[in-house]
Amino acid sequence: MTEPAAPVRRQEQEPAGDEILELAPGLYRLQLPISMPGLGHVNCYALEDEQGLALVDPGLPGEASWKVLVERLGQLGARIGHVHTVIVTHSHPDHFGGVHQLRDEAGATLLTHTDFRSIYGNDKAGGAAAELADLIEEPLADADESMDGVVEAFREEMRRATPWGTLREPPPMEEMRSWSGGGLGARAFQVPRPDRTVRDADEIQLGGRTWLAVHTPGHTHDHLCLYDPADGFFLAGDHILPTITPHIGGISELEDPLATFMDSLDRMDEFAAVSLVLPAHGHPFTDLSGRADAIRRHHGERLDVIREAGSEMGSATVDAFMQRLFKERSWGYMAASETYAHLEHLRLTGGAERTEEGGISSYLVA
Repeated sequence: MTEPAAPVRRQEQEPAGDEILELAPGLYRLQLPISMPGLGHVNCYALEDEQGLALVDPGLPGEASWKVLVERLGQLGARIGHVHTVIVTHSHPDHFGGVHQLRDEAGATLLTHTDFRSIYGNDKAGGAAAELADLIEEPLADADESMDGVVEAFREEMRRATPWGTLREPPPMEEMRSWSGGGLGARAFQVPRPDRTVRDADEIQLGGRTWLAVHTPGHTHDHLCLYDPADGFFLAGDHILPTITPHIGGISELEDPLATFMDSLDRMDEFAAVSLVLPAHGHPFTDLSGRADAIRRHHGERLDVIREAGSEMGSATVDAFMQRLFKERSWGYMAASETYAHLEHLRLTGGAERTEEGGISSYLVA
């Protein structure tokens, strides 16, 4: 009897390596550990200049990631105190998590896109978690009971009803508590306020290079890429990944996250001179436009799967469509959220109708 083939591990799932990759003079890739669905590391890029270092996406909050960051900088012959600037591509914790400690230890300034903020800090998604973080300014690392209360409060805030009527489950208590280590307390859950923001097409001097800001909303509303036209380097964040497709969630400030993401993918054709794409997960690659095309096709195929499922099921819930769109091992909040984004795109473009019964949404796909 033939054994079933083992699932192929994608580049983005690989654990963080300890090798420092020098991509060009003064441009380095460091890998920091994370454990999130489909991801095993985040790439932190170090840009060296005569003032010290700028870091792009300094990983999760907490002691584990911080320890590795200190070690990797040491391999470069640098210290935390050499970091003068942090650039965060978007408001997800595996990208902004190290900012608070870099500010505390090095006085680093934070640069983001002007739209940078968490959906938990605005009126659309509710702001209870952000308000709680604002109230607790002092680290609570030594007060375990109090810290557990803070973490649980954030978990309860995340366990909110989704727009399609189910309940979102937060990360495990143990995982979230690990983020608050190192004296961060509630700040571990705060999206930091930037010191400097940029808009699309602004120029930025970093690491002895002139970078062009490229706003690429879709994965998040505030996603920022950086392009170096002199040497063709493209810091892509989570906008373009080498072997997986970035998550497109239905809970967003964007009315149609999928359409917005597709528009941002279309823009990649503007950067024909890109020589090397530097993603936040996985390995550097060269064909920016080709990878954008592949991701566009992927989402087109997903819409076709939904249309086919709709013709068979009739009116059905988001979870029912999710089970047709994803393998069982992926079922859960993130898969449902991406399914919802696709269904809402069809509704907004006239390809589906939405109804509600008992607070649960159903879609009839044309």
